[in-house]
Amino acid sequence: MIRRPRKYSIGWLLILLWQASLCGANELPASVTAALKQANIPIEAAGVFVQEVEEREPLFALNGQTAFSPASTMKLVTTGAALDLLGPAFTWKTQVYASGVQSGDVLQGDLIFRGGGDPKLVIEKFWLLLRQIRATGIREIRGNVLVDRSAFEAVRYDAAQFDNDPLKPYNAPPDAMLLNYGILRFQFFPEAGRTRIAVDPPLAGYTLAAPLQAGGGCGDWQSRLLAGFGTNGARFDGSYASDCGTRTWYVHPYGMSYNQYFAAIFRQMWRDAGGVFDGMVDNGNVPVNARPVATWESPSLAEVIRDINKFSNNVMARQLLLTLGGGDAPANAARGAQSVRSWLSGKGIAAPELQIENGSGLSREERMAPASMGQLLLVAYKSPTMPEFLASLPIAGYDGTMRHRSADQGVAGNAHIKTGTLDGVKAEAGYVQAASGKRYVIVFFVNHANAARAEAAQDALLAWLYAHG
Repeated sequence: MIRRPRKYSIGWLLILLWQASLCGANELPASVTAALKQANIPIEAAGVFVQEVEEREPLFALNGQTAFSPASTMKLVTTGAALDLLGPAFTWKTQVYASGVQSGDVLQGDLIFRGGGDPKLVIEKFWLLLRQIRATGIREIRGNVLVDRSAFEAVRYDAAQFDNDPLKPYNAPPDAMLLNYGILRFQFFPEAGRTRIAVDPPLAGYTLAAPLQAGGGCGDWQSRLLAGFGTNGARFDGSYASDCGTRTWYVHPYGMSYNQYFAAIFRQMWRDAGGVFDGMVDNGNVPVNARPVATWESPSLAEVIRDINKFSNNVMARQLLLTLGGGDAPANAARGAQSVRSWLSGKGIAAPELQIENGSGLSREERMAPASMGQLLLVAYKSPTMPEFLASLPIAGYDGTMRHRSADQGVAGNAHIKTGTLDGVKAEAGYVQAASGKRYVIVFFVNHANAARAEAAQDALLAWLYAHG
């Protein structure tokens, strides 16, 4: 028996299609579009991808296949791949060797440091490594100190290339023997009639010429210092207002090579540890007949990526990409990028638009589509390393780069979001747990001259998703 179609089936289908069109993936919530309009950002300059982690289709996918500059959200790609490829317990090792003969507490030969690319060999840990060396009985080194940087391919980096501001800590380049992120901390203390300066870490032979003390307001105090940073010291030929109180300035001393930086720190800290050394500090590989003296092991990758993602540490991300590009030959960024692409492909993410330069997002070349980033976040959520990955992201309203965001919108504590900012770029990507209990992947890229004004629109989407998701 042939049944006649019900008379209202076509009409009902049209109603369903009409309702679906109202909630189309390309149509953002009114609060978001209004915020974009208020910021004078055209809809074509925004890319959005939102999907519930248990669903197969996105809730929103605006310009989802368009390649955008992701800024620092690119760190999610680098850290996500590294967690899976290296494992959360992976560590870096800095090894110390000695050549020649040790007579009592005197080493008649060279001390050699082999850098393993540790992204977090800070001064406090380097001090402990030197204490390990001293504990072996070595007090005086009558040869040279060599630094083996062969784990990474030798590349000449220009710290001014990105934004012509090489003093910024975020412009510090990677190094197989990266020490203290390659930065110095200058502290300024106004005292009676003068300004006292302290530098940390302390550097052997590094002189400081203090600025004149001035009255008046503080204002743009750094520019008034008229600072100059050389290989053997820093000069401040301007003035420092006493009204500034105690201030801190973090600087990448780009005028010093990493070898000069290492040498000044080692000489000072070795002396402070009771050691004696008057030789040269130079680059050089570990000799085949050298004997091991000490090893320093970094924190686990799971801990390192928390620094990378929560605080958007660029040089640490670059170290990590290079680690992915290691193997039988010295590591380089191109092989690291290829490792990431191969990993994405193995997870079913094609991402033909993906461009990786250094893995940190501090780049005008790196590109990714919102949908590709969204797929990566979905894959990461289903991964055994999801807890470590999720814990590395800033928590809205609580910590990292999201500490002062979304505190009054119900989102605080319910969103783990990586942010990214460059001139002309405002980006965020991560996860939102809605009031309903559902968890969503969210990606929101803006590439436009007015991108700095996009934060209100991004916050509006977070708030809408929390309330209505």
